[in-house]
Amino acid sequence: MASEGPSAPAVRRDPYEVLCVSRDSSDQEIKSAYRKLALKYHPDKNVSNPEASELFKEVAYSYSILSDPEKRRQYDTAGFEALESDGMDMEIDLSNLGTVNTMFAALFSKLGVPIKTTISATVLEEALNGTVTVRPLPIGTSVNGKVDKQCAHFFGVTINDEQAQAGIVIRVTSAAQSKFKLLYFEQEANGGYGLALQEDSEKTGKVTSAGMFFLHFQVYRMDSTVNALAMAKDPEAAFFKRLEGLQPCEVSELKPGTHIFAVYGDNFFKPATYTIEAMCAKTYEDTTQKLKEIEAKILSKRNDLRQFETEYRKALARFQEVTNRYSQEKQSVDELLKQRDSIHSSFTTVRTVVNVSGNASGSSKHCNEETRSESPVEDGSVDGKDKSNKKKWFNLNLNRSDKKA
Repeated sequence: MASEGPSAPAVRRDPYEVLCVSRDSSDQEIKSAYRKLALKYHPDKNVSNPEASELFKEVAYSYSILSDPEKRRQYDTAGFEALESDGMDMEIDLSNLGTVNTMFAALFSKLGVPIKTTISATVLEEALNGTVTVRPLPIGTSVNGKVDKQCAHFFGVTINDEQAQAGIVIRVTSAAQSKFKLLYFEQEANGGYGLALQEDSEKTGKVTSAGMFFLHFQVYRMDSTVNALAMAKDPEAAFFKRLEGLQPCEVSELKPGTHIFAVYGDNFFKPATYTIEAMCAKTYEDTTQKLKEIEAKILSKRNDLRQFETEYRKALARFQEVTNRYSQEKQSVDELLKQRDSIHSSFTTVRTVVNVSGNASGSSKHCNEETRSESPVEDGSVDGKDKSNKKKWFNLNLNRSDKKA
């Protein structure tokens, strides 16, 4: 199960109908309904039921709309048409993949194609039943570990009033660049833990990392898959989509008490090595203030880009229009000049004549031949019949023997 939604199903039903909630349901009611249905139809629990897999996708897709305030508003206003369904994330349940498919998924992941993976139903059920082992993670400390694929290590972070008021930061890094998820669970009425938040690891420099920030102001997570999918279709459009991946986190503060986090192994073939840290924001007051300021600037920049994209598209269309006209005008000018040169060339005293054999010859040559045929020969004969009797200079015998004689 994941807090992100998969690609849209072929036949789309009303998300409220799919999750069995009303249009005025609260976020918590929607979340609870999603948890129950996602666990009910999870592929791990329905291996022999292909119908359940489709229902699982439909539930996840519906939740991806209703869990996002902006997408929910768009859907309530204008239905599915208002949503950019092609920007929805793609999810894969690793525990349900065959060996060949897993290899292909790993290859695409290496190439930078975003692939969302679901969390094993076994891990979710154990958390809901409260049967997981929870290790303590005191504030200001870190723990190193290695978690098997599709398994999770759980940690309990206990905070007092002062720490809760200042804010808490939980971060996980992997120097081995392992793929993992950072999970946050809320306490359920039965004593178990229900998944509330998840962050997928992303490569930052020479490590992979994921973080959760509970700082009493709205913190955003960056869903890089939105930009990656746009980049594959249109690199130019990807720039304008880049900040659209900024999504508000559902939880911005924690109350005093013990809170449950987990590191989930999301590698395809091997365990994930990691370091998890729990910090109080009071030690990082300047850094926290900088984060608040930069988040505000990024949101402002996102709005600016939305307006600028409209201007850019208009200018680009105009540029394309004048570029096309440039090509047409150039072709037109070239043709006119060609015709002009042709007309200039027609002003000449030399006329082209076609003879019997069809070969063209110049008029000057024709005139010369006429002159030569009409001129008398030396002996006065017009027809020149005696020409053959005259000795040509090239018929003279110039042998040395004749000269001596």
